[in-house]
Amino acid sequence: MTLNLTIMAVALPYFMGQVNRAARYAQAGMGLHTVGWILLLIACVVTPFSLLDRTLSTLSMAAIAGGMAFNAAAFDLWCGRAVKVRASVIVAVLLTVGYCIGYNSYPFRVGWANGLLALQIAMVVVSLCRRPQVRVGRWRWLLVISLLAQMVVTGWRGVLGAFYTEQFPNFFAPHMVNMVFSLVSNITVMLSLAALLLAHRDEAARELERLATVDGLTGALNRRAWLAQAGSDLAMSVRYRQPMGVLMLDLDHFKQINDTRGHAVGDLALQKFAKAMRAVSRAGDQCCRYGGEEFCVLLNRADTAAVQAYDQRLRDWLRQHAPKKLGFELSYSAGIAMRLSDDDTIEAMLQRADAAMYTAKQQGRGVTLTGDVCELV
Repeated sequence: MTLNLTIMAVALPYFMGQVNRAARYAQAGMGLHTVGWILLLIACVVTPFSLLDRTLSTLSMAAIAGGMAFNAAAFDLWCGRAVKVRASVIVAVLLTVGYCIGYNSYPFRVGWANGLLALQIAMVVVSLCRRPQVRVGRWRWLLVISLLAQMVVTGWRGVLGAFYTEQFPNFFAPHMVNMVFSLVSNITVMLSLAALLLAHRDEAARELERLATVDGLTGALNRRAWLAQAGSDLAMSVRYRQPMGVLMLDLDHFKQINDTRGHAVGDLALQKFAKAMRAVSRAGDQCCRYGGEEFCVLLNRADTAAVQAYDQRLRDWLRQHAPKKLGFELSYSAGIAMRLSDDDTIEAMLQRADAAMYTAKQQGRGVTLTGDVCELV
């Protein structure tokens, strides 16, 4: 098993290529596991109960338990959740400290170490069984099955070492549990490698999908993705007889910002504007960079008053934050278009909102008009 772990720890960075935070955690976890088992094997051939044996054995437990905590963090990220491994880290610390303090008692240290490792594995299994926040493949069930088997065998070893020491006097004792442990561990190593690579592939696929749907500069939806989402939302609006509005926005004097302050400042202004749109959006609102300095937002389940309220929240946010972030005020002209009938289309709504927006620019900028009756709001 140690040989397999070593090969995996060396090969994993090569197969994963350019990695992110989750992959780095997984690589660190695999590396620590490898170091832990190498140290444990070395400890088995030095003088028993010597200072060197105690040091190597304690460090091996710290590495194995720490590796499990790193793996738990990687799995959380791959499932789209925030990293919550405090409990796993606490178990790893308790395992290491308790193992070192109680080292001279073989039953205690074997029962303590294997019992807490089994607990750590159980915590990872529970986390993997929770509903992911993103779409993931079946790799997590590979891990659940293999880790459950590993947990049972590890707990079995702990019980034997703590209460039936004569049947389990050392790591190499010819006991059934050691043979099963060796078999299960090797299977777990292979399945874990497959699961890690599949998880990394899933994340890479999600990132490619995200890059295909968002604007690279602002993080808002791009036009193609927004139009596709807007079409689906329009169908739901018609089906459930819910109001819907489109707000088309254009930054005022943006060319002047680029010409006088530089394109870097112009890009920053676009980013801050997109951030402002997201900050004042409700759940279900779809923000988009439509092109250049033009943005639009689709407001589901929103009547004219709700769209006007969004517009006011956005202006208030920019008035409060833009001068601090940019050093100058950021304003926009906008046009509103509501869904008028079941036969209305997104394209028609955009045309009305766009016409109202350009009328707003002609009337002095910094205002919002509705394209349905073309009155100042």
